[in-house]
Order: sequence, then C-alpha cells, then structure tokens
Amino acid sequence: MRKLSDTIARLSAYRTQLGTGAGPDMSGRLGTLPEFGSNPGALLARTHLPPELPAGAPLVVVLHGCTQTASGYDHGSGWSTLADRDGFALLFPEQQRANNANLCFNWFEPGDTQRGRGEALSISQMIETMITRYGLDRGRVFITGLSAGGAMAGVMLATYPELFAGGAIIAGLPYGVAGTIPEAFDRMRAHGLPGEKRLQDLVRSASRHDGPWPTISIWQGSADRTVAPANAAALVAQWRGVHDLPAEPSASESADGQRRRVWRDADGRDLIEEYSIAGMGHGTPIAGDGIGRPGPYMLAAGISSTQRIAGFWGLRAGKAEKAKPYAKTPAAPLPAREHVMAAGPARPEPEPPRVTDQPATPPAAAGVRKIIEDALRSAGLMR
Repeated sequence: MRKLSDTIARLSAYRTQLGTGAGPDMSGRLGTLPEFGSNPGALLARTHLPPELPAGAPLVVVLHGCTQTASGYDHGSGWSTLADRDGFALLFPEQQRANNANLCFNWFEPGDTQRGRGEALSISQMIETMITRYGLDRGRVFITGLSAGGAMAGVMLATYPELFAGGAIIAGLPYGVAGTIPEAFDRMRAHGLPGEKRLQDLVRSASRHDGPWPTISIWQGSADRTVAPANAAALVAQWRGVHDLPAEPSASESADGQRRRVWRDADGRDLIEEYSIAGMGHGTPIAGDGIGRPGPYMLAAGISSTQRIAGFWGLRAGKAEKAKPYAKTPAAPLPAREHVMAAGPARPEPEPPRVTDQPATPPAAAGVRKIIEDALRSAGLMR
C-alpha cells in the first residue's frame, strides 16, 4: 500500500504539471517546467530563475546524484544562491523512482545514453525549452553533476556537445565505459576502464560534432571509495583527445590548499581543469562561504566546487581566487564524518539502471544470504 506522504507528493507534482507555469517545490526555491517535449526518459524538470534575470542570461544544468532530489542537491550545493547573485538561469532535471529505485540517472543504460534517446533526449528537450521560453544565451549553456549525475553530465557533453560551452563532472565516470550492471560497478571501482584511444573514440563516435568542444572541469576526492579516483584520470584522458591536448598539464597549482591541474590551448585558454581533494570521500566539495550546506554527499572540504566551477565558466561576478603553484605536500585528511554521507549506509552509493525483478536467492548460510540481500537492496534490485 502506498504511503500517504508519497500519494500527497505525487498529487502535488501532478497539480503543478497541470498548471500554466512553474510551481514551487517543497523547498520553495525551485519551480517546475510543465511541458518540454516528448520526454522519452520520463524525467521531471525543475527550474530556478532569479527575480531579475537579464535578457540573454546563461543557463546552468545541474544533475543530482543517487538518492538525491533536485531541491536537495540545490540546498547542499548552493547553485540557486549563486544564480541569484550572478544572474543566470538554472535547470535541474530530476529522476523519478518509476525509472530508478534509487533516483539515479541511468548513466550507462544504452537506451538512455545515446543521442536522440531516453534520458539524454529528455534533458536536451528541457534545455531547448528553457532557451526559447526565457530568451537565454545559446552560447552560454553549461552542465554539471555529482556521481550518477556527473556521469550523466558526461553523457550529455558527449552526445550533445554543440549545446554546451562547458561542463563539470564531480565524482563521475567517463562516457560510454559501461552498458550493464556488472560493468557499471566494475568501472566505479576502476576495473576494466578502457585505454586512452578507446576512451577518446567513445566521445568522438557519440555524435557528428567536430568542434569546438566544451571546456571540462573534473572534481574527485582522493579517498572516494564509491567512484575510484582513477576515473578522474580517465576523464582527463577522454577529453584531452577531442581537445588535442598533451598528456602533461600546462600547470599544477594550489587552490584553497587543493591540487588543481590545468590543460591550456596555444592561446593560454583553460580547456580542462582537474581538482583532487585530499582526504575527501564521495560527494560534492563545499566551503563555509554561504554557498551550500553540508549534508549527505555534500562534504565540507574547505573549497567550494560550485563557486570555482562558476568561475571557470566565467559566470561569477567576482573572479575566483588566483591559484598558486602547487606544493606536493598532501593536505591532512578530512574528519571521518566528512568522508561518507551524513545519513544512510556507508556502503558505496549504488548506481543501477531501471529496477528489474530478480530470482529468489538460493539457500545459503544466513550470514552470506544477508550480505547478498543487503547488496541487492542497496542497488535497488530487491525490495
């Protein structure tokens, strides 16, 4: 029997979608885009428009991680606070439990990760509707996401590169590296990642685009046990290929005490940046700067990924703090409570595709059966 709270939430969403304009979500910060195309991925579209949005404003697309909602991720990351200050529009695609039991974007499901199909097409339709409805700047559209949302941001950058001036992937994975549940979990642990040439071919073959390509900001915690740090290196290798950049970075600098490596073109323009956050687990790094709040997968790391990503894209009213040459002395690890989500199990965050029925577990010892069942429930494959 469906819970009363779930029924109320569904009725509220349905009533909002029937309206003629965007309605507020439970936090009061986000509205809803009621119509944006055929929506084959069956996603919701949340929005935030500053009260005095200038004509031709930029658009930032923000993708939440597993177990999160659009409003929850906005509350933790602070994107709407920054948008109000610096004058840009926000689009938050939101997963539904009918598509994925853990609210993960289906970042490796072939039917959702190809141009013109599933969730990827739904997000592109949302973007087009936002641009035309609110008169936004087509040349300044950006996308970011965490974990499954970061991997889905990579999907969009690869399959619809012409839509984006830049992207940012936080604790995500390279495009096209998995197509099944076992492959997804293996790649999250950095098992079986393709070589550099294959990684680059995956992006090149995802669309007919031949440039210019979006700039890329990559963020990774060095103590992440959910998405192994080797995925950040694979992301750099994947995007160096389309930008025709060498393996060695142009500079290695210190930003708020964390390592930042940057790859620049011949004109000195930053095309790829990579942040490695010492001692940080799986989540979005935030700082005590009034932009964002700590919570599940929102980790107080002394550096604001939201602020710095916006600065990398040229969206901030004030420039980001000037980076310094990077000293290779590792920073002290963050407190243990910041390495894992603030609530819920400490096991790796599951990122499965749509839930499917599973056969009954064969008879086994009680302890082994419990481990298996816990893992299946965590993955959204068993109730």
